[in-house]
Order: sequence, then C-alpha cells, then structure tokens
Amino acid sequence: MTVPDRPRRADARRNVEGIRRAALDVFRSGGLSSSLDEVARVAGVSKGTIYHRFGSRRGLIDAVVDELVAERFQGIIAAVEQLDDPLDRFERYLIGTWLLQFDEPAANDVLIRALPESEPLTVLCERARGFARELLADAQAAGVVRADLTPDDLNYLILERGAVVQACCEQTREDYQRRLRFLLDGLRPPIAGRSAR
Repeated sequence: MTVPDRPRRADARRNVEGIRRAALDVFRSGGLSSSLDEVARVAGVSKGTIYHRFGSRRGLIDAVVDELVAERFQGIIAAVEQLDDPLDRFERYLIGTWLLQFDEPAANDVLIRALPESEPLTVLCERARGFARELLADAQAAGVVRADLTPDDLNYLILERGAVVQACCEQTREDYQRRLRFLLDGLRPPIAGRSAR
C-alpha cells in the first residue's frame, strides 16, 4: 500500500501561495507589466517554477486579479449602486476609480486592456466601462452633467488619470484627490448665461 506524499503536496501549496503573494506585491508596486524575474526573486523561486505552477504570465495574473483589482472595482460599483442621486452616483464612481488608479498601478493596466487575452481582465474592464456609460446617461438625463460629454470622452478622462498618476509620481494622494474636484466641476453643465468653451 502506497502512502500519499502529503508533505510534497503541502509544499506545493505553500509554493503556489508564496508565488501569489509575491505577484501581488510586485504588481501592486509596478503594475501588470512587472517582470516575472522580479516575482520569482520576491517569491524565492525560479521563473521556471512560476511557469510550472501557473502556465504563463497570463495564468499568474488571472490567479491574482480578483484580489489585486477586481474586489476594489466591485466594491466601488456596489457602493455607488446604493446611492440614488444621479450626480452623486456619477461623481462617486469617478472619484473611486481615479483613486484606485492612484493606489493600484495594476488598475491602469486593466483599464487600458494591457492584456486583452486575459478573460478576467477583459470582463472586468467591460463591466467598468458599461457601468460608467450607464451612470453618464442617467446623469445627463437628469441635467446634472454636461450634455456634450460622450462615453468616449469619459473613457479617455479615466485613462488620462492613469497617465497623470504615472507622470506625477511625487504628488500626494491628498493633493491628487483635491485636483479631482476641479475636473469634476468641469463636467457639470455650464452656468446659465455663460456659454461652454
């Protein structure tokens, strides 16, 4: 009678979890384009071990995307769904998304679809874009967001925040958040009697 090699299986599970934790740390600091060599170094394994356990870079990203970004996106959406006011919903979603871009470089990779072959990332990106379109339509129907703002405009405004975060890496979160208010104010309808420019 053969005895299962339980210690080896336990070691393999610890190995996989160690790689996952290392990937979360590396991707959080450098985004999804961070090198697997760095993940391997932090995990204390070879790059070959990562490929053996996860199959590919995409396999590793797919294994951590929920904890890395999806839970935060879903939390933003869930919080906004509890609100009734169309302007409050629209602005809270944008602020939540923009702050996520500040906090998690990987969020920008999701939004620009840096890995279009990753199904979880594609699904997450499409859900975020679809939800933003709905919020925009509701806010415009209520007359609280300027009528000339298109869904494409909104998408670019979100993507541009990611570029700002990358280019202005020395700004504090507080300053970044304060400047978001200027942008939000510009998305409201022009004051009566003053034409939009």
